[in-house]
Amino acid sequence: MRTQVAIIGAGPAGLLLSHLLAQGGVDSVVLETRSEEYVAARIRAGILEHSSVELLESVGLGARLRAEGDEHRGIYLQWPGERHQLDFVDLTGRSVWVYGQTEVQKDLIAARKKAGQEIHYEVTDVALHDIEDSPYVTYADKNGQSVKLDAAVIAGCDGSFGPSRAAVPAAKAFERVYPYSWFGILADVAPSTDELIYAWHPDGFALHSMRSATVSRLYLQVPNGTDPQSWSDDQIWDALATRLGHGQNGWKLHPGPITDKSVLPMRSYVQTPMRHGNLFLAGDAAHIVPPTGAKGLNLAIADVALLSRALVARFRENDPRLADAYSETAQRRVWRCTHFSWWMTTMLHTSGDPFDAELQLSQLRWVASSEAGATGLAENYAGLPIFL
Repeated sequence: MRTQVAIIGAGPAGLLLSHLLAQGGVDSVVLETRSEEYVAARIRAGILEHSSVELLESVGLGARLRAEGDEHRGIYLQWPGERHQLDFVDLTGRSVWVYGQTEVQKDLIAARKKAGQEIHYEVTDVALHDIEDSPYVTYADKNGQSVKLDAAVIAGCDGSFGPSRAAVPAAKAFERVYPYSWFGILADVAPSTDELIYAWHPDGFALHSMRSATVSRLYLQVPNGTDPQSWSDDQIWDALATRLGHGQNGWKLHPGPITDKSVLPMRSYVQTPMRHGNLFLAGDAAHIVPPTGAKGLNLAIADVALLSRALVARFRENDPRLADAYSETAQRRVWRCTHFSWWMTTMLHTSGDPFDAELQLSQLRWVASSEAGATGLAENYAGLPIFL
């Protein structure tokens, strides 16, 4: 079997890359170790930057997003006794959209099926070979049959634990592991807020997000290693009410049935380069950010937007310049978003050190009261243009 681009990973990065390549006249085959149902149901990111929405709309993937997504002008920053709204549209002219990764995945799968593009789920023993000269991928299909897929290029969109990241020799990795995690819940209850609330509290950070008009997504800062089943539903709602300011200026947090509990460790990770020979990395295969800045999915979208443009130029115009510059170009945005995610994380999560707490409160007051500070946060949160 042969294709121009072998894409490993059928999450949003892999499927969007395949979609963009097809629009540019470049063939691809997507390989995925999980089932289609598993990939479609993964609960991940929920915020799309302005640039991500523009891109999805420009390639025919924005209709349901516009109809069912929820546009947000900004966020609330909060600490005990104070809540301040940052209006991104007033500050930068750019908004964000609440539209879950599961919904983006549904749109990509539907578009792929309509176009009849090739994808293989539940493959095993995926291995990359000869990436510097004549690349190919070997794997076993869902029936256990051995397959060799020849390609001119391999795109690694297979996340932190896939084979692509490890196939880059002599790569340099930068990592920061944070001493806390996020305890996340999904609840069948209407959001108690019109915008996301990012709350600093002595007990730890809390976030009130949402997935729809009837489903809320909320998070608590917890120690690493926390077992989500060790918290009762009542304990969760009590902690959220305390940290989010239930009763403050008449605001109320409305509890509801919890349908999902999970704990997410927090870390920053960047691997360089994002290309070796004919292997290109995109999304979580190349970098991880803590979710505080809502950058993970948006970085993946930006990566594959750059990569698709580079590969179309390489295959259709015989111009390798964008492909040769891909890693350096992508990492300028990666490091900007890594810094912003680190900044948001360290500003909002408590360490137990009173000195740190006063510094954090000082920073929060400055952001909330300074147009320059608020604009800096808004510009980074709503997102920079993809093609800088």
